This record gives sequence, C-alpha cells and structure tokens, in this order.
Amino acid sequence: MPVNPYLEGRYAPVPDELTADSLEVVGTLPEELDGVYVRNGPNPRFAPPGRYHWFDGDGMLHAVRLRGGRAAYRNRWVRTRAFGREAAAETALWSGVMEPVAGNPRDMPLKDTANTDVVPFGDRLIALWYLTGAAYAVDPVSLSTLGVEDFDGTLRGDMSAHAKVDARTGELMFFDYGPAPPYMRYGVVGREGRVTNLVDIDLPGPRLPHDMAITERHSILMDLPLVNDPEAARRGRHRLLFDRDLAARFGVVPRHGAGAEVRWFEAEPCYVYHSVNAWEEGDEVVLDLCRVKRPEIASGSTGTLERMLAYLRLDAQLQRYRFDLRTGATREEQLDDANAEFPAIDPARLGRRCRHAYTVHISPETTFLFDALMKYDLERGTAETHPLGPGRWGSEVVFVPRSGATAEDDGWVLSYVLDDATGRSEVVVLEAADFTAPPVARVLLPARVPIGFHACWMPGAAVSDS
Repeated sequence: MPVNPYLEGRYAPVPDELTADSLEVVGTLPEELDGVYVRNGPNPRFAPPGRYHWFDGDGMLHAVRLRGGRAAYRNRWVRTRAFGREAAAETALWSGVMEPVAGNPRDMPLKDTANTDVVPFGDRLIALWYLTGAAYAVDPVSLSTLGVEDFDGTLRGDMSAHAKVDARTGELMFFDYGPAPPYMRYGVVGREGRVTNLVDIDLPGPRLPHDMAITERHSILMDLPLVNDPEAARRGRHRLLFDRDLAARFGVVPRHGAGAEVRWFEAEPCYVYHSVNAWEEGDEVVLDLCRVKRPEIASGSTGTLERMLAYLRLDAQLQRYRFDLRTGATREEQLDDANAEFPAIDPARLGRRCRHAYTVHISPETTFLFDALMKYDLERGTAETHPLGPGRWGSEVVFVPRSGATAEDDGWVLSYVLDDATGRSEVVVLEAADFTAPPVARVLLPARVPIGFHACWMPGAAVSDS
C-alpha cells in the first residue's frame, strides 16, 4: 500500500499531552504581549483504519501562553463525544471520509473531531469541525474540554467551522448545513451567550460551504459549485464534484434578518475556503477572500491516495468582490497572483474596512505546506513576504495589536513554525510594521507541533489566570 505522507514526518501525530513552563526564548519577547496563541489540527489518537485523509484526525489544540516576557506551552486533545467513545474502547471506531460509512457507528456516520478551527468567545474557546458538528467549549489556559457548547440550551443543531465574532458587539455569527432541505441555517449568538436569531437559508441543493463573512449590518453566506457526488453518496462514500455549470453565489443577509431577506449575487464558478474580511461602502458590500479557481483533481490522478494529494494542492489567490445592493450587480477583481491562503486580520476590524491582511504562502511541495508569511496593504495594493527559510514551515498567523496602537499594523504577527532540521517547533514573533525583518523573538517549544489548521489569539484580559 502506498505510504500516506499525512501520517508521517511533519504531519505524524504526537502521542503525548505535554505541559512546559519557562520556555527558551531566542531574542526578546515584548513584555506587553499578553495572551494565548492557540492552534487546532488533526492528531489521531489511535491508528486510523482504512485509508486516512488528513482531515480525519482527532482535534488537538496547541497553546503558547505569553505574559511578562515569558512563555509556557501545553497541548491537549479536544475531548469530543467520539474521542470519549474510542478512549473507552481503546481503539479506533471510525474510518475516515475516504472509506464507506457503513462500518461506522450509525448515530455518527462521520466522526465529528472538532479539529478545524478554534474561536475565542467570551471567556472560552470554541473548537469547531469543517463538516459542521458540535461546538466544543474549551478553557483557554488549561485546554480542558468543558463540553458541548449549546449556548444555554438555545443552539439546537450544529455549527460549521468558521464562526465570526464581532469584537464591537460581542456577537457570534455562524451557519450550518446538511444533506436535506433547506440545506443551510444561519444564526447569531448574542454577547450574553444565547442564540438570538436562527433562520433557514434555502439552497437549490446540498452544498459544502466552508466559510462566511460579516459586515457591521450583514452576513455573507456562500452557495458554491463544489458538491457531494450524488452517485458516490448513494454508495455510502464521500466524494467531491466541482460543477462548472453552476455559478458561485454569495448571499447577503441582514445580520438579524429572516432567511427570505437574503440577496444572492452570482460570480464566476470557484470555491472559497477562507474569507479575509468584508465591509460596507455606501450601497455596496465589499468582500475579500482567497479564491480557488479549480478545486478539482488534476487530470491523470489515479487512486484514492493520489486524488486526496491532488485536492490538497491548493491554488488560491486574493480576490475582491463588490455586491451592489441597489442594482444587484457583482464586480470581481483578482488582487494578487501569489498562492496564498489562511488569511488573518486584526480581529477588532472584522466586518469593517481594514488596510492590512496577513496570509501564508503555499509551498510548491507535493503536500500542503506554508513556506512564507505574507502581509498585504489593501489600500496600496502591495504585498511583503517573510520567507521562513529552507525546511521551515509555518501555520496560520495571528495579529496582536500593541496597546494604544494608532496605526493598523502597530503590533505583532505570530506563527507556529516547524523546523525540519531539528524536528521541533517554535513560535516566531514579528513586528508587523517591519514585516520582512528577522523575528524579534523565537519561542522554542519542547516538541513538534504537527502541520495543522487554524489558530486564534485570546488576549490576557479574557484569560482566567490574568
């Protein structure tokens, strides 16, 4: 059987949960850098049966606590319901998305791992899954799983990976989706932690949306032409099909509106894994995102493993859409040619016009790797690149503003970096305003953090040990 690279080397699961204080720092950590940098990703506890897809692994959170120029690290699995059942059985009970679901537990045909995103909300983290599942509440310091977050009993259903938090209102916007009509739901959780709006969004058929965006008054949902292959679904398999006969549609709905109020705007066929930001300009809603033109298997790919590897070789570029709420017209413009993904901005500017965005640059390697960090000036239309160096691979960054900052890029950019030469990981800290300069600090971690998915920053003021 061919070797699966997503179970080896840089991607191999780590077997232990660690806690380490007083980490070694190369350079000087800024004293006022106070908070927790958390990254989620797949880390199977038990050897997965059948063919393993990188997205199958149990969710594991890695956290670096920074405070007073010092750093500490810990990692913990997210104790999902599926994780608990496999722990009790002391073996894997689920095969992954590349295998038929017939042999999996009937009450959960696909294993909900909470391995995709991690979102700060109030005094806790919310771990989420890309195929829409339970929202798991996690303590940001101990990384203890607090249980399924149902928002005081008001969330009756699931939540997809990329919920959005408005820093000014404290609200959390989310969606979920499924194989039966109406195929999508959109909701809002208020600052007090209860669902205040939950509406059906009618779609022409089942879809696989991954992200959304918000402005001050609207949310933007996506109906994209990447769908489950119906023939494969009838055979109990999970297989994707990119239907180029379908337009990409973006639905603009008032934040607290009804499903019937959604306005759909059509664009050229594409897929979108991640949005950058959105805002309002007069009668227009502006949306920046990373656009994948052809999310499909390259011709000549044969075999299940080769098809998975082909799907994971992303080619995404920064794209801007303008949706005219008065005329219904769509304008679209590619902003850059670089293969860039996993975007981040200052969280305080989410839903409002921002000048700077940060991404990772996708390496030409045969597996999914980030070989550089990028900073975009969206007003000037320029980009800066911070190469990580040979054999060094990054993670989704976070931007942390300096206290009292007046310039939008007055702060720091952080990224987990895995070094092939040492087999260990570190967190690099860059001055955002001097992006191409060497890091001001490198926090050396006691172990390898496998290449993974999404990250967030929780300020010290929201952390219980502050």
